[in-house]
Amino acid sequence: MESVSAPRKETKPLLGGDVSAPEGTKMGAVPCRRALLLCNGMRYKLLQEGDIQVCVIRHPRTFLSKILTSKFLRRWEPHHLTLADNSLASATPTGYMENSVSYSAIEDVQLLSWENAPKYCLQLTIPGGTVLLQAANSYLRDQWFHSLQWKKKIYKYKKVLSNPSRWEVVLKEIRTLVDMALTSPLQDDSINQAPLEIVSKLLSENTNLTTQEHENIIVAIAPLLENNHPPPDLCEFFCKHCRERPRSMVVIEVFTPVVQRILKHNMDFGKCPRLRLFTQEYILALNELNAGMEVVKKFIQSMHGPTGHCPHPRVLPNLVAVCLAAIYSCYEEFINSRDNSPSLKEIRNGCQQPCDRKPTLPLRLLHPSPDLVSQEATLSEARLKSAVVASSEIHVEVERPSTAKPALTASAGNDSEPNLIDCLMVSPACSTMSIELGPQADRTLGCYVEILRLLSDYDDWRPSLASLLQPIPFPKEALAHEKFTKELKYVIQRFAEDPRQEVHSCLLSVRAGKDGWFQLYSPGGVACDDDGELFASMVHILMGSCYKTKKFLLSLAENKLGPCMLLALRGNQTMVEILCLMLEYNIIDNNDTQLQIISTLESTDVGKRMYEQLCDRQRELKELQRKGGPTRLTLPSKSTDADLARLLSSGSFGNLENLSLAFTNVTTGTECVCAPQFGDAGLRLLSEHLTMLQVLNLCETPVTDAGLLALSSMKSLCSLNMNSTKLSADTYEDLKAKLPNLKEVDVRYTEAW
Repeated sequence: MESVSAPRKETKPLLGGDVSAPEGTKMGAVPCRRALLLCNGMRYKLLQEGDIQVCVIRHPRTFLSKILTSKFLRRWEPHHLTLADNSLASATPTGYMENSVSYSAIEDVQLLSWENAPKYCLQLTIPGGTVLLQAANSYLRDQWFHSLQWKKKIYKYKKVLSNPSRWEVVLKEIRTLVDMALTSPLQDDSINQAPLEIVSKLLSENTNLTTQEHENIIVAIAPLLENNHPPPDLCEFFCKHCRERPRSMVVIEVFTPVVQRILKHNMDFGKCPRLRLFTQEYILALNELNAGMEVVKKFIQSMHGPTGHCPHPRVLPNLVAVCLAAIYSCYEEFINSRDNSPSLKEIRNGCQQPCDRKPTLPLRLLHPSPDLVSQEATLSEARLKSAVVASSEIHVEVERPSTAKPALTASAGNDSEPNLIDCLMVSPACSTMSIELGPQADRTLGCYVEILRLLSDYDDWRPSLASLLQPIPFPKEALAHEKFTKELKYVIQRFAEDPRQEVHSCLLSVRAGKDGWFQLYSPGGVACDDDGELFASMVHILMGSCYKTKKFLLSLAENKLGPCMLLALRGNQTMVEILCLMLEYNIIDNNDTQLQIISTLESTDVGKRMYEQLCDRQRELKELQRKGGPTRLTLPSKSTDADLARLLSSGSFGNLENLSLAFTNVTTGTECVCAPQFGDAGLRLLSEHLTMLQVLNLCETPVTDAGLLALSSMKSLCSLNMNSTKLSADTYEDLKAKLPNLKEVDVRYTEAW
């Protein structure tokens, strides 16, 4: 008979003694020997179930050694055993395994070997008997041994830590639990997750811990977090710590590798949103440090790596997902608390807004291009259009039943949900929504927009970043917020400067009928604050690639002709080239529009030179202007006195019958040498020189009664739009009496209304 070898030396936990008692103290197992289980590098997968032979021996402890040394053991039964959370059970509860064996009833688990007996056996000591498990080979036997040991220990830790008494003892138990997980030969995700879940439950049930206890627990479980995501409840605990103690060293020393692992390996934040929230709070905690954004910048650099190409493909999309969620959260309170009229929620839901001055009529959003609105204000269209209701936030158009063309009334979105930009693309004269965020939301917004700016500086990340942002994944409130669009402009500029088509093509809309960054930052767009400089650079880069085609020019002519002419009028070479190409490729069918383009080109030296070069190729364009000039002229939106002066001084306008100065920025305070200043003085000069004018649009211009009275000499006027001017009722009555041909007039939002 072989002598029993020395038992395995294990770290003694604070739960009340080792689960393996010292040799010679249990059931007189003198003839048995426990295998020497030193760390031999073997790794096993945690068993959840498996087939094994079972034999149960009921005996008093004094007779155990005699029974075990007997050559004639009782019969063996095959069972499919399941290692549940609290017991060992059989799939066929009969025979020896009629009842499950609770882990709390197992006093000891040993590897067993004796002479003239089956090999590869485990001995489970239970009150009043022994359970023997026989495996097919030594590897399976060891796998069952380690799995049973693990299940038994985890069960006991769950029980003890579910009812803590003294926290200093609990902390020691947590450390022992972590050591057990780190030294276990079992290689399975649940080996590290189980202790984390135990600690997570412990923290969720004990919310009155001190800050120091918080930090001690975080430090204790830190080794497990190096290769494992924290469970949801633990994420909430970490978030709370980031918010309450952002300057704690735990944030830098413990949370940094955890967040780095999340960003590198997480595949879907939708399945684990609390990981995203934890990452978001961690970055905000970094921003609260003395160095602020410099620390955040270094963190982004560490995630990208020192080379020119980031080796981790999941980092960028995960960072963008965190940024988008954080930016949305900044406006969430604003969205939920709005009670103005009309609110964005009501606009989204298509709710009707009552008008306190006129009967309630159906509302719909204006066309997103203000310059097209001004161009459409002709005599024939005036009969189809009714009122434009102006609010301090957004313009909506009131429609009465008519047979207007769909092209003039339909918005870019569908009937049930307005287009993303349609809700915001309004007249330049209309003030934007007043959006004020709280101090914390404002800091959060600044931090995460700055991160987007940092991401756009990496050449290898820029294509993917542009693609992720192409659908404009921000709430409407953000697009209406001047601070947000102004800060984000840097990112759009980086896209516009990038020579790669895969990057700058993302400036265009992601699909037909949906506006993109190109429209949002173009003149008239809600985000434009630079009189079209960014728009010009975007057009320049797009024209320099494969977009130098008739299709792109046609799109510009249909949607952005006004901004193109305005910038060309100010000498922008790219826009001059665009207008020349429109003429060369016969993009513009309307003769009046062609004549206005020609006048625009001839108003600057660069335009005149390029137009002359074009005329050398197409002589008929020159002949067109010699016929007396256009009959219709629409000044581009945001035009100034100088713009008007350059345009009117560039050609013949003797045939002009229709003039629209709506939505322009011309005033009476700018010196103008070559043409009448607009405003009251401008109106007086117009009345002297444009005697054949039939249609005049003065909507939202700074004219007063003094200038409007001068219109009484323009006897050919048939249509006059004085909407939102300083017209008085007396002046209106005087004009009606002195203009016999006046048939269409718009005096809404004046004293005469």
